[in-house]
Amino acid sequence: MDISKLTRTYKSAKRLQQIINVFLRYGFGKLIDQIHLGRFIPFKKRLKSFGIWPDVKGPSVPERIRMAFEALGPSFIKLAQLLSARPDLITARYADEFKKLQDEVPPFSAEDAREIIEKEIKSPLREIFTRFDEKPVAAASIAQVHRARLLDGSDVVVKVQRPDIREQIESDINILSYIAKLLDKYFPESRFFNPTGIVEEFSRTVKKEMDFVEEARNCNRFRRNFEQNPDICIPKIYGEFVTERVLVMERIEGVRIDDINAIDKMGFDRKRLARIGVDAYFKQILEDGFFHADPHPGNIFVMPAGTIGFLDFGIVGRVSDDLKETMANTFIALIEKDFDRLIDQYVELGIVPEDVDMDVFRRDFKSDISDFLEPLYGLTLKEINFAQYLDTVTHLAIKHNLKIPSDLLLINKAMLILENIGLQLDPDFDFVKAAEPYASKMVRKRYSPTRLYERAKKDVMDIADFAVLFPRQMRQIIKKLLNDDIHVKMFHLNLPDFIKDMDKASNRIAFAMIVSAIIISSAIMHATSVGPTIFGISLFGISAFIFAFFLGIWLIISIIRSGRL
Repeated sequence: MDISKLTRTYKSAKRLQQIINVFLRYGFGKLIDQIHLGRFIPFKKRLKSFGIWPDVKGPSVPERIRMAFEALGPSFIKLAQLLSARPDLITARYADEFKKLQDEVPPFSAEDAREIIEKEIKSPLREIFTRFDEKPVAAASIAQVHRARLLDGSDVVVKVQRPDIREQIESDINILSYIAKLLDKYFPESRFFNPTGIVEEFSRTVKKEMDFVEEARNCNRFRRNFEQNPDICIPKIYGEFVTERVLVMERIEGVRIDDINAIDKMGFDRKRLARIGVDAYFKQILEDGFFHADPHPGNIFVMPAGTIGFLDFGIVGRVSDDLKETMANTFIALIEKDFDRLIDQYVELGIVPEDVDMDVFRRDFKSDISDFLEPLYGLTLKEINFAQYLDTVTHLAIKHNLKIPSDLLLINKAMLILENIGLQLDPDFDFVKAAEPYASKMVRKRYSPTRLYERAKKDVMDIADFAVLFPRQMRQIIKKLLNDDIHVKMFHLNLPDFIKDMDKASNRIAFAMIVSAIIISSAIMHATSVGPTIFGISLFGISAFIFAFFLGIWLIISIIRSGRL
């Protein structure tokens, strides 16, 4: 027997029980029973509730879920932070609540940090640093950061991954996947949120964030993209001291971008800083197609030289050329009030569900988008609330069940944070006006001769491929028709659930009939005094009655717990 596998299974079971107990504490007992996880509830609590879980008074459901995630530690805090940027998946109420979660946890010991660094870099600490501060300057759920000095005198920061955090998060991801499948199976209402898709996206994101080699690669790419910009500082990576669990980079000194008092004391022009920061982001998104996807104020610093420095490159977003072109087309459609073309861009992006009636969708969506956008055309750029604009667009996406690409939502999240930072630095900051030169450049590029030639070349190649493949495909279809080899697959959406319900109902009826038969047999045995008796009562009869009684109680409890009494 594989002892390590057995140990992991035991730990996973204990962790699952801990997760269920936390959600039980915050009033989700009914849901736990509904998805068939009641066996992990302690026997005393099950006996006390008898399958009936009262509604919790006080905090709302989003608040209780947020408190449960906070109690469950790093994996769930990270999941909540991911979900806070996906109002299209979980609705704005839940997203706003999850934004309150802060990724701040107590630091782990300096001894553990030393041991991890020496094991990863394969050298004693004294052969790497002349100084290593044991007290971390920051501690988060995945890693903590220490200040240090290399042998050549360079001041650096050392990012060290938490001990066993990888195993803990992988275990939690497996448990979350299991719970997501149960939700999808036994709680149909959850399919609107796509729990399996949420867990898969979380798994991809957090695994990238735990790979410091990937983060170092991202940082180096940003450094190359901004090497000609004197106003932006990207820290240098010391590649010889980078592993999956340890990252050594140049230390940059400065104050947080939202520390307005400190910036004023340093005597910097806040309007200039706002323009530099936002320009840097528009360059990342609309020119480089590679952007910092976590631009909260703790990751952006104003440095003594008046430049802006960026930190933490674990989460990045990418903008493909097709997405850039779609954004340009969308911008043109908005300017020209061409709502039909705007809808065409959404269809081209693939965010409209395949099973939707396109005629009905076009009519309803055009009506909603017209009602929303028409009033904006009478306003100046300064009067438009960009944050409210993005929020309304997200609500429209939820209403019409649009599948917004994750990178597009990362852009929205970054834009909202940046607008807020820009307004703190400069109350008269006009975010939309700042975007105008980049959008205009994007539109000009779309109609440039080079771009038109590339598009024409691509269209010709597509036509050529179609001309070659179409005859072959038609020949295969005709051949299958002649051989009676055409198969049509049909699937009834609700048939499997209906069959399960029928099976449960028939099983319960059969179970009840068996219990009734045992009770009747017990009565007959008692009336005819079959077998040994005590005080004139047949032992066989009373035994059968007791057995039937407990089977009947079991049946009643199962019906009550199913919520279909």
